Amino acid sequence: MTTRRGLFVAPFDALADPGLVGDLAASADAAGWDGFFVWDHLQYGDRVSAIADVWTCCAAVAMRTEKLLFGPMVTPLARRRPQVLARQAASLAVLSGGRFVLGLGLGDDWVGEFSSFRDEPDPKVRGRMLDEGLEVLTALLSGEQVDHDGNHYTVHSAGFHPAPSVPIWLAGRFGNQAPLRRAARHDGFFVIGLDSPGDLGEVSAALSEHEPAPGFELVIDLQPEQAPVPWLDRGASWVLTRIGPFDLDLTEVRRIVEAGP
Repeated sequence: MTTRRGLFVAPFDALADPGLVGDLAASADAAGWDGFFVWDHLQYGDRVSAIADVWTCCAAVAMRTEKLLFGPMVTPLARRRPQVLARQAASLAVLSGGRFVLGLGLGDDWVGEFSSFRDEPDPKVRGRMLDEGLEVLTALLSGEQVDHDGNHYTVHSAGFHPAPSVPIWLAGRFGNQAPLRRAARHDGFFVIGLDSPGDLGEVSAALSEHEPAPGFELVIDLQPEQAPVPWLDRGASWVLTRIGPFDLDLTEVRRIVEAGP
C-alpha cells in the first residue's frame, strides 16, 4: 500500500491570512506533498489570538494548486447547517476539479468553541446531530431529491446540483468506538491521539471488523520532528505533518513545506 503524505495546518496567528495559506499550499504542491488540510476553529484559547476562516482558506488552496487533495480537517458538523455545508462542499469540489475532501467530526468545547456562542455544548447531543447531519448531507450531495424530518434537521423536497463526488473522512480519538464505527460507513478515519505505531495496528484491526469500503483511508498526524517511517507499515494510508497550533513561525513553516515529504 502506498502511503500518502500531507500537511495538517492550523491557520492561526502568523498563518491567519487565507492568501498566505494559499501561498503555502502552492509551495506544498510544488514540493511534492499529496495533501493540505486546514483546521476549522472559531477560537483556540489564550495562546491563539488570530484565526482565518477555513472555507476562505480552502477556496484559496483550490485556486493555487493543481494536484493536492485538501479540505477542512475537521469541521464540527453540529455547528453547521448541513444544507449550507453541502453547497460549500460541492462548490469546492467543482472549483478544484474533484480534489476536495470533507473532514467532519464531533468537535470539542474545551475553550468554549460551542458554549461561547450558544451552540450545543453536550457531546452526546452533538453526536446525534452529527449522525443525522451526515444523513442529510450525504443525501443532498447525491443529487437526489431529499425529504427528511428529524429531531435536528428538516428538508422538504430539495435536490441539489451540481452533485460531484465528495469523500467524507470522520475524525475521532483513539480508543473511542463510536467515531470508528461512524467513519467505517464513509470514506476515511482521521484518528487522533495515538501514542505509538502499535496503536495504529489496533485501529486497523477494529476497522476491519466493520468492513469499510475499498479505498477507505486511515489517516494520522505527526509532529514535524516525528519520523514517519515507523508508522508507514501499520496500515496508515495518509500520514500528515502537523503545523501548529502554537507559536507559529512563518520562516520555519516555509522550511517544512518546501522541504517536501
